[in-house]
Amino acid sequence: MINPPPSPLLKSHPPLSLMDANQFPGQQTQTPIPGFDPSPQKPKRNKYAFGCAILASMTSILLGYDVGVMSGAGQLIQDDLKISDVQLEIVMGIIELYSLLGAYAAGRTSDWVGRRYTIVIAAAIFFVGALLMGFATNYAFLMVGRFVAGVGVGYALLIAPVYTAELAPAASRGFLTSFPEVFINTGWRFMLGIGAIPSVFLAIGVLAMPESPRWLVLQGRLGEAKRVLDKTSNSEEEAQLRLADIKEAAGIPEECNDDVVQVPKRSHGEGVWKELFLHPTPTVKHILIAGVGIHFFQQSSGIDAVVLYSPKIFEKAGIKRKSDKLLATVAVGFSKTVFILVATFLLDRIGRRPLLLSSVGGMIVSLATLGTCLTIIDHSKEKVIWAVALAIASVLSFVASFSMGLGPIAWVYSSEIFPLRLRAQGTSMGTAMNRLMSGVISMSFISLYKAITISGAFFLFMGVAIVSWVFFYTLLPETQGRTLEEMQVLFGTFFKWRSTIRELEKNKQHVSNGDGTGNNGGQVQLGTTNG
Repeated sequence: MINPPPSPLLKSHPPLSLMDANQFPGQQTQTPIPGFDPSPQKPKRNKYAFGCAILASMTSILLGYDVGVMSGAGQLIQDDLKISDVQLEIVMGIIELYSLLGAYAAGRTSDWVGRRYTIVIAAAIFFVGALLMGFATNYAFLMVGRFVAGVGVGYALLIAPVYTAELAPAASRGFLTSFPEVFINTGWRFMLGIGAIPSVFLAIGVLAMPESPRWLVLQGRLGEAKRVLDKTSNSEEEAQLRLADIKEAAGIPEECNDDVVQVPKRSHGEGVWKELFLHPTPTVKHILIAGVGIHFFQQSSGIDAVVLYSPKIFEKAGIKRKSDKLLATVAVGFSKTVFILVATFLLDRIGRRPLLLSSVGGMIVSLATLGTCLTIIDHSKEKVIWAVALAIASVLSFVASFSMGLGPIAWVYSSEIFPLRLRAQGTSMGTAMNRLMSGVISMSFISLYKAITISGAFFLFMGVAIVSWVFFYTLLPETQGRTLEEMQVLFGTFFKWRSTIRELEKNKQHVSNGDGTGNNGGQVQLGTTNG
């Protein structure tokens, strides 16, 4: 018997399909719903949801633009403004810490004005920051621009995955929610030198997008939410089920179908921080640990150190010519982009966990190889060609491994596991942790490798990656194909989540076979037996 976390009863539209009892009297059969019911036939992607996800995810161009430019411009900035290595570290990484403010504010803003207008605000703030950085004449002026741009980046990183996760059908949520990571790594490549332009385009284009249906329901605007769900679902039945689940999560009676309704006061966001930190249920505590933890390990395993300081890493590996270092740095960006695209197509096919665990496994091997090669190069009086080549391959392998799993999945996973009324603020906590660790790593990498050698730094990152693999394996359940409202059932038992899922699947099977529905009014509850 499993003692489940406190959560609402699981409805029996199970396994997220409709029951048609009229075809054969006395026997229940299932009509599959595209996007919900697992079946060999691949559901068609909803083009409207696809287009909205593309546009929302383009906010991540703001961070991609900054990372791409700063990676190549760091040395030029240092030479032009005559700043030290420590000052360079600060200017490279400080935007991540500044983005903490944006991530915190974006959670509240998105609950207040909606997800859509929060995207406009993100673009507007970054627009101002880009202009300030472009006109900077000294170090202090540049830091002011970095501050404003950082707040805009924090807004963008929070709102893009939240909006997309809430809009997308369950069958393609992983694919669509991974788009921000794609734009982080591709957007800056065709926008170098014109950082203010994407902000203007986004602010205008977003106005044509619909608001998140879950936010609309929280405001009591059921009619608008239904119209959005009709456009972004793969079938009319799926839209109805999604609306019913959202209404239940928001505390709105199922029979209430008015266009505008009065929403219970508690659904407007009051007491969110108390639920998250002061008196969290086991379910919320498990979700918070998973959502914040995956972002902690995404950055603390060293990805920003590799991307931002790749020229210095290749120099330490024995590549001295500037043209060769530039070529190797371009190869890093190319590898990152290609494998993120691979991940977007696999997330909804093979699931989050297989990609995540194999990704981190590849990172561990790559970091171990890189650290070993750099140690050999550092202690050799002559140039060891094979070690140099293997070190370069290890950097590319590390970036590829990160990009095919941990990179996009951190954003997908954290944006889909929080319950409806905690989603914006909970996701902001994950984003804040992501930016905090990114800033710490970016602002300390040069000092770190000077203190413990560059090979020692990568062995340290390897140790973090090993711990992260254990964390993911033991605490993170699979979320593939689950509706956002169903996520709470997966969490709350911490290390025993596998038993919970087995019980859930067994109960679903009972319902789908027609045995177990007679005594509970068409509802399934974990931890109970059917008489």
